[in-house]
Amino acid sequence: MAEAADFPGMSPSPARRWLRRTGTLLAGAPLLAGLLQLPAGAPAQAAAQASVKAASDAGTVAVAVDSLSPGAPTEGDTVTVSGTVTNNGKQTVTDAHVGLSVGAALTTRSAIDSVAKHADSLPATYGSEVGGKYVAEFAKLTPGVSEHFSISIPVDKLDLDEDGVYPLGVSLSGETSSQQWEQVLGIQRTFLPWQPDEADTRTRTTVLWPLMSTVHMTAETGSNEQQTPVFLNDDLAEEIAPGGRLDQLLTLGKDLDVTWVIDPDLLASVDAMTGSYRVRGEGDTTTAGTHQAIAKQWLDDLQDAVLGKEVVALPFADPDLAALAHNGTGVTGSLSQLKEATDVAATTVETVLHVTPSTDFAWPVDGAVDPSIVKVATSAGADKVIARSDSLTETGDLTYTPSAARPIGGGTTAVVADSRLSKAFYGDLTRASASTLAVQEFLAQSLSLNLQTDKQRSIVVAPQRMPTASQARSLAEAVTTLQGGTWSQSQQLAATAKAKPDPDATTKVPSKSAYPSSLRKQELPRSAFEQIADTQDKLDNFKVILANEARVVTPFGRAINREMSTSWRGRSTAASTFRQSVRAYLDTLTGQVKLIDKSETKLSGRSATIPVTVQNNLVQGVDHLVLRLTSTNPTRLEISGDAYAEQQITVSGGHTTTVKFTTSAKVNGQTTVIAQLYTEDGQKYGAPVTFDVKVTEITATVMLVIGGGVLLLVLAGFRMYTQRKRAAARENGEDGEDGPDPADEPADAAQNPEGPEDGPKGESGAGAGADDPEQPSDETPDTAAESADPSGTGERVDR
Repeated sequence: MAEAADFPGMSPSPARRWLRRTGTLLAGAPLLAGLLQLPAGAPAQAAAQASVKAASDAGTVAVAVDSLSPGAPTEGDTVTVSGTVTNNGKQTVTDAHVGLSVGAALTTRSAIDSVAKHADSLPATYGSEVGGKYVAEFAKLTPGVSEHFSISIPVDKLDLDEDGVYPLGVSLSGETSSQQWEQVLGIQRTFLPWQPDEADTRTRTTVLWPLMSTVHMTAETGSNEQQTPVFLNDDLAEEIAPGGRLDQLLTLGKDLDVTWVIDPDLLASVDAMTGSYRVRGEGDTTTAGTHQAIAKQWLDDLQDAVLGKEVVALPFADPDLAALAHNGTGVTGSLSQLKEATDVAATTVETVLHVTPSTDFAWPVDGAVDPSIVKVATSAGADKVIARSDSLTETGDLTYTPSAARPIGGGTTAVVADSRLSKAFYGDLTRASASTLAVQEFLAQSLSLNLQTDKQRSIVVAPQRMPTASQARSLAEAVTTLQGGTWSQSQQLAATAKAKPDPDATTKVPSKSAYPSSLRKQELPRSAFEQIADTQDKLDNFKVILANEARVVTPFGRAINREMSTSWRGRSTAASTFRQSVRAYLDTLTGQVKLIDKSETKLSGRSATIPVTVQNNLVQGVDHLVLRLTSTNPTRLEISGDAYAEQQITVSGGHTTTVKFTTSAKVNGQTTVIAQLYTEDGQKYGAPVTFDVKVTEITATVMLVIGGGVLLLVLAGFRMYTQRKRAAARENGEDGEDGPDPADEPADAAQNPEGPEDGPKGESGAGAGADDPEQPSDETPDTAAESADPSGTGERVDR
């Protein structure tokens, strides 16, 4: 703790001293520590706490430690501390200097937590200032101005004694016009791990090095033979370009002894970029990708980096195991998706990186587990689950951190990563000071863990899935120091999982209700898994008709895997948009095979054929389709002698085919007919085409009526012909020597019973009466005079 100091002119009364200095006391280390040691009642303690908070919140000078080298010094080293001091107050600070102070060794990991939590609080320093020439002096610090400092000090001047973690205070002391005495105006605490000699027992440390990204590829591919892939955007090119996040992870990781944990989807995406690819633009437009060279170089470098290293492949697209366990298991087919993603993982890694990965590890988000997550994680074949110690917490009386491996039943091993070490590099580490503090805290926790016991233990560090570039740099710096230090040694994840478990370590998986609500809120909802299942069903229905189903099944299968990705956490809108785009594109493809619409059809006869046309606008042929034509009223219209008929359909890519169905009409009227495509297993395919058929049936009676009408027309025509012929003959008799042909007379009589055309109506014979004189040309008639009475009933006239 800080040393007590008396200042001139101050009252010896502790209570009065607090009241007078409330809100202005910034020399928290010397004065406040002494005051806290004096007896006081509850009101005085409350006042003291208020004063501490006021002093802490005031923060007149900010001290930032931008570097501490070496992070874990040994005998003979010189420690260099560099950083900046910034006057955030309104008064100029004079006679200022930065000094170093080292406190007593911290004996527990929780003590390290406490110091880190109050790293810049003024109420206390640790130990006395080294002083002397090991300070950085400033005549004055102007408000709002930052000044750089650097202090180098031999490690033996720091009075480090036994092995352990020492709190190192870097403080600025000075005066202001309102408080003209030296006081601590700002401080930054960090840690100095001290293990100068080789540890008797080293901690075996496994560091996971995650290499994964968000979803970048769509389900869409080109219609060419190479099936040119289409990317959502060009963000992946930025990540793998020199200086990009993934490029830095690769560059940093290749020099470390780590276990690479890789999402095969990342490899597949970068590999797709090495050839021709397109990037989606606004609307339905796409542009040609241009980063083939960057993709090839990144993959080449990665192949070199993982050569001879341990590689763990997660299921393809890193599916969200917790979301699946909590919201997806009730949806048919969801677990099958996980199995497929696991099966394709090893093949992808082997194809792209030419190494054989381990696929028997499952990694839930943040290592948070419950029984349902463990069950799902192991359902696809994994028998090891990477958990974290803040989820699988110790419930016994262990005074040390146990080894990572824990048998949790059913032949499953939980590999429990250390929470403190794994979370050391969360947050914004873009500032050098934040990075330095994170590195030193990591090293301090690792050494403190090693000093807990002489037992040999295996520890796992599982950082965040997608660290930023600054987080990755900080982690790499810490791991580099750790692997070059004296208390830790590297170990592969597989060996850690096989290490002998501590018999006293907890093996009880927490209940489902213990799962963090903050994580649960980020999970894919049940509706998402229902949409995924619906898309899979449609894909299954589509692929059976394709001549080359791999062109569709592969890109859509991987896209459906991506719909379950852990990377959608916290991005529910983007996840929903992606699912909808996959389904919409599948609908577009399935819609390329369809029935052509038909208008109303008219049938006039007992039987006829109805043509139906199937169109295939895909680039590949379709087969195993059945076209069914159904009459909704088979008593009026039958199709092939039944209510419906079916025909097998095969259509080449880019073509149409027309099939004909024989129909039989029973009665007149309108009938609705439905044409529907089916797959061979009886599943409907596409939308039906419905059209009306108007039937006019032809009966025997109607045929007789029509035939009689035709006969009458023929007879009428014959009569007209004979009349014209007789008239012509008569005219020839008047003009020539001979009279009319007697043979014509009976015919005339028969044709016109009422007498010659030119005779008066009602007269009979050739003349008007017996007294009329005969005309010279008249001859004796060869037929008797006809009666003027009507013909008798049933009289038939032969023609």
